[in-house]
Amino acid sequence: MPRHEFQPGRLVAGAFLVLAAVIYAGDAGGAWDTPWFVAIPVVTGGLCLAGAVGSLTGLVRRRRGRTAPRRTGAETAP
Repeated sequence: MPRHEFQPGRLVAGAFLVLAAVIYAGDAGGAWDTPWFVAIPVVTGGLCLAGAVGSLTGLVRRRRGRTAPRRTGAETAP
């Protein structure tokens, strides 16, 4: 059983931020030459896509009638 609810919007946002980091790491390592402004469309596009995925996920979950699982005090106790 998962410990938390899967949120694909956060996964998409994280993937695009990692992509921006890899682009600049490759530039810093000398593998390729990256202009300074490349991160702006990568990060902005990733955040917009993450917002769209998050909205779509919320709509699908509302339509199916699923909500976040409730946690009781017994689940958090050691």
